[in-house]
Amino acid sequence: MAERFIAEGLSYHLANRAIIQDISLTLSPGELVALIGPNGAGKSTLLRLLTGFLRPTTGRCALGGKSLEKWPTQTLSRHRAVMRQNTQLGFDWPVESVIGMGRAPWTGCAESAIVHQVMSVTGCLPLAGRRYAALSGGEQQRVQLARALAQLWQNDSPRGWLFLDEPTSALDLFHQQHLLRLLKSLTAKGHLHVCVVLHDLNLAALWADRIILLHDGKMVSQGAPEAVLQAGDLARWYGAEVHVGLHPSGGKPQIFLAP
Repeated sequence: MAERFIAEGLSYHLANRAIIQDISLTLSPGELVALIGPNGAGKSTLLRLLTGFLRPTTGRCALGGKSLEKWPTQTLSRHRAVMRQNTQLGFDWPVESVIGMGRAPWTGCAESAIVHQVMSVTGCLPLAGRRYAALSGGEQQRVQLARALAQLWQNDSPRGWLFLDEPTSALDLFHQQHLLRLLKSLTAKGHLHVCVVLHDLNLAALWADRIILLHDGKMVSQGAPEAVLQAGDLARWYGAEVHVGLHPSGGKPQIFLAP
């Protein structure tokens, strides 16, 4: 497995407007990183640059010391998986087949034992046999997470680089908790990195090892949750009046809107 993912001097311009401006960062295995920031900060665009779906105007992304564009597509897909927002399929497949799509870079067909294992850890077994199009938005998100994990699955666990764009947006409280607990436990094994866009700052505070705060396409802060989630900084970058307290379990920062 490639040891580090490095982005150097990333900028992205669209119609003469700077969407991302000179961002450099390093992502390491065994870490869960949350991208946060107000609407329009550039979170989803940065994620698309990091995953290779957009080519930067300047700068580069490198995995294992090699630029993403120099990786063969199939080989890169064995190391890097992506879960986008609101993935729409042009066909109505059973849940197992959608999850099995993640195995395409490896065998070209679904591997039933791995699909069953991934469905079990992601809580998708109750969805077995159902058609993807008939699922709720939250159920579809869970299936897409399982598909992404299946893509990276080796030796009974995922290994590589997993990028997620707002994976909790359609989930209820139980499934938000289940998903983030699962991602945290998988990264703790040391073979998986997770980079996730989150709008809920309290979820980021509870589960992220590191938070990157974006504003107007720039990285304005990064570090541990307690370092980034400061009331004054949040008021400055989000324009909202907030109070920052401590979670009763573990002392992580928690954000409260001022009445």
